[in-house]
Amino acid sequence: MNGTVEYDCDFAVIGGGSGGMAAAKEAARLGASVVMFDFVKPSTQGTTWGLGGTCVNVGCVPKKLMHYAALMGPVIHWDAGKFGWKIPEGVTHDWGKLVQTVQNHVKQLNFGYKLGVKKAGVKYINALASFKSPHELAYTEGGQEKTLKAKYILLATGGRPSIPSASEVPGALEAAITSDDIFSMKRSPGKTLVVGASYIALETAGFLNELGFDVTVAVRSILLRGFDQQCAEKVGGGGGG
Repeated sequence: MNGTVEYDCDFAVIGGGSGGMAAAKEAARLGASVVMFDFVKPSTQGTTWGLGGTCVNVGCVPKKLMHYAALMGPVIHWDAGKFGWKIPEGVTHDWGKLVQTVQNHVKQLNFGYKLGVKKAGVKYINALASFKSPHELAYTEGGQEKTLKAKYILLATGGRPSIPSASEVPGALEAAITSDDIFSMKRSPGKTLVVGASYIALETAGFLNELGFDVTVAVRSILLRGFDQQCAEKVGGGGGG
């Protein structure tokens, strides 16, 4: 591009996850004018979330909170009484309360990230951006179609779970949930079949099992493909104590 081109900003970022936000804030710190786009297409179950990407909204953060909740179960039922805690009979778990606590924490993080990018001097636009040309993005904001020209554009869109089409697995699109949905479901999943055996599948199966649900994991070949198989065997129960 020659020097006669007029840009709306120096640097545009598509994606407001960990990578996109870090790049946007660092570019702004170094003096660039920065615009960051972030938009979440609803999952097949209609789930959406706020700024922060997968880890904050539907990954590491809510998963660890649910895992923490799951670890409390055995302590309450088996250990607490031995250490003097008087636990009433018939203690049960409230899935709705857990989800509310998890989502309250996630929303606090969403709010903090919005403040953070604003403080860094990054313009945040909650819209789905697409390329119109190598240096021009198209998006819709407030019902109006708009464009933005940037000297440099970074793609940091991350990934989403894949659900088989209706022709591949009839009913999957309507009935299946994914890690995009589990952390904000208003009602408990109940008896669950987890399809897959990588770390997201096994972590989810683990906390659901400890929360008291009947969980089955469907494994095509081996657990944790691509990971240390000695560790994988222990996870599967075949590696001894």
